[in-house]
Amino acid sequence: MSFTRFAVPLLAAVALVPVVPAVAVADGLSWQLCSAVAKGWDSGDRRTECALVPVPLDYADPGGPAIDIAVSRIRATGARTGAVLLNPGGPGQSGLDMPRHLAGSHAGGIGVHHDLVGFDPRGVGYSADLPCAADLPEPDPAIPDKEKARQTAERAAEANRQCVDAHPAFVRNLTTPTIARDVDRIRQALGEDKIGYYGVSWGTALGAQYRSLFDDHVGAMLLDSVMPPDLNVTAMDDGQATAGENTFHDFASWIARYDAVYQFGTTEPTVAKALLDLRAELTAHPRGDVDGATVNGMLANPRRDWADLARQLAVIRDGGTTSPDRAKQPGQLGWDGEAHAFNHFQQTALLCNESPSPRDFETVWQHRLDRMQRLPVAGRYGFYEQLCVGWPLPARPWNFTTGTSPLQLVGHAYEPVTPIGWAIAMQQRIGGALMTVEDDVHGSLSSLTCADAAVTFFDTGKTTSTSCAGEPIPAP
Repeated sequence: MSFTRFAVPLLAAVALVPVVPAVAVADGLSWQLCSAVAKGWDSGDRRTECALVPVPLDYADPGGPAIDIAVSRIRATGARTGAVLLNPGGPGQSGLDMPRHLAGSHAGGIGVHHDLVGFDPRGVGYSADLPCAADLPEPDPAIPDKEKARQTAERAAEANRQCVDAHPAFVRNLTTPTIARDVDRIRQALGEDKIGYYGVSWGTALGAQYRSLFDDHVGAMLLDSVMPPDLNVTAMDDGQATAGENTFHDFASWIARYDAVYQFGTTEPTVAKALLDLRAELTAHPRGDVDGATVNGMLANPRRDWADLARQLAVIRDGGTTSPDRAKQPGQLGWDGEAHAFNHFQQTALLCNESPSPRDFETVWQHRLDRMQRLPVAGRYGFYEQLCVGWPLPARPWNFTTGTSPLQLVGHAYEPVTPIGWAIAMQQRIGGALMTVEDDVHGSLSSLTCADAAVTFFDTGKTTSTSCAGEPIPAP
């Protein structure tokens, strides 16, 4: 077995890397230490094993070309009762290192009785990473914003078309149902009749799709930071921007509570107006590197950053030129852990292959203007809809159904990346129990002490509808 991080040319047979002579194991896979076979793997990792699982390029042609899916495993530390597959989201995110992250978290107890199994979805990392990175020139900064956006979208669309033309069968099969079928091939290769599944962010959609197709093979499924049951990148941008705008008003309320420290006002409307006035002032009259965009980028951020951002805003108001990082914008799906690899084109393909959203620039731009009018702080942050400008393939929407296998959903009350309303809508569509975490942190369950509920769930199948306290907001 020989893994590589580098893009693998997708030829007619989509052949990947060669496999070394098999190691005899009970499940039939050739497990070897990832550090011994995967290029770039942490050489000090002596726990994580890797293997390759062959799958059809196109499940409509099971005897045709095949690709290999890279799978990782950390064995159960106690009396083994099964395996839990893990996916960190994205889409486009590698999951091969997720067993290590989960094993070291508050949810690590899942690995006492279960093997923790990660994988790179097709088109990512070690699983036929698609060589479609676009090196796009920056638009002329002097041209109007609309023309900048048009040039960016049209150049990306042309790069996407070239990749689709070069690898049509592969790109056409970058869909959530196809990857769910890959998951079932992994289950079969592991020799398991039923598997557990722990998915975060887009990984919740993958889980919902797997359960819709293979409910009989689900032992228990936990979905944290839940996607909506119907994919539409226009609605995603709207939902995330709305949640971000709510965050701005919550931030203003928090600053008002500490008026003795920050002196922006004692009520939320007063503080909100003062912050928007500061943004307008610096838009008209930038001060060094600090302008209106700098201020806007500080207004809808995670609660853990509020104390530092409020301090910096007060410095700017008082004439200082502190220059914080530009917007930590809502709208980036994915797991909060480190990643081995991320494939932007794979993300675009999965979203645009399945979202019945506009493909023309003018409509997408008008949606952006409308969003900014409705949501003056966070409305400009939506970016998923623009990914699909010029996408050449028709959309095939998700179709999730209910099931009978144990299902635990986890939503986050104040999160802007996957707003809590999405989890509620998903529960209404596919069932399960909803646990609510009182925080705004994407996919945070495994980092909290209440992750004990996840351990109990995978050990017993017992769900919960309780609330969980997130990390407290730091004081000024």
